[in-house]
Amino acid sequence: MSAFAPSFTFAEEVPRQLDLILRCGCEFIYESHGDAPIFLTLKLRQRPGQFVFAEQLTFHPLHAVREYEDSHGNIIHCHQLRAGVNHVRYDSLVRVSSEPERTGPIGPPLRVEELPVELLRYTLPSRYCDSDRLYAFANEHFTSFPSGVEQVQAICDWVHRNIEYRQFSGSPVTTANDILQQGFGVCRDFAHLALALCRCFNLPTRYVTGYLPEIGVTDPGAPNDFHAYFEVWLGGQWHVFDARFNQRRIGRVHIAQGTDAVDGAFATVFGAVQWRRFEVWGYQIRPHHASLERPVNLADRICGTPQIIIPA
Repeated sequence: MSAFAPSFTFAEEVPRQLDLILRCGCEFIYESHGDAPIFLTLKLRQRPGQFVFAEQLTFHPLHAVREYEDSHGNIIHCHQLRAGVNHVRYDSLVRVSSEPERTGPIGPPLRVEELPVELLRYTLPSRYCDSDRLYAFANEHFTSFPSGVEQVQAICDWVHRNIEYRQFSGSPVTTANDILQQGFGVCRDFAHLALALCRCFNLPTRYVTGYLPEIGVTDPGAPNDFHAYFEVWLGGQWHVFDARFNQRRIGRVHIAQGTDAVDGAFATVFGAVQWRRFEVWGYQIRPHHASLERPVNLADRICGTPQIIIPA
């Protein structure tokens, strides 16, 4: 398989609090009827609480690849699929903390006129987050909660309790209001509805995709996949919320963010193609298994139970 700019990054000192090692990646196989441009959002960024120390992105057949950063800060690769079978693979080793996310106090929200200009777009309706159709519902159910983290958590609680998770029920045309009416969906639908309700109260809220290994929780046995959740700008920074699971998690790995799933799609294809393979992995490993030369192997996995293993 041909490699495009494989990047291996090592730090002399990794922050001590990042004491777990994850292996995260994906592999897609497309069959194309002709040349078809594809835009991929797969590459991880260095960010607080997430240190990528090895990664590799490969394409076969290899054609011209262009890398750029979009308006939301995501790294995009533009590639050309060829007629026939095409392979795309991304693999990475990431250090994360064994502490649950969203610890410590969270500051209050800012008034709209105080927000940085670049955040205003995250307060507005978008393709899948039609908050303009949800104002009456939001005001009826959530105005009694103090603005800020209490209100956001109340929204998460309601969505978690009242929307049924149905695997494989996702649709590329379903909006947040549609999910409210039908009462079920997949993780991206939970994220769309909850963040659209947050926007009803002028809270900057963005859609996020990533990996969510089962660290400190029991493996439900479902096939591995990307996960969708959202972040709210409170107290001058972004904070994670997840209406699907509605609990603080360990080891969440951030891939991309945007106004909704349009900006967070892992692949956008312009042409007639068919899926032949779709595989995602994200699991904790021991330090002596931290090599991209090793095959992806769930036998290396040390998560999926309530016990949290912190290798010495």
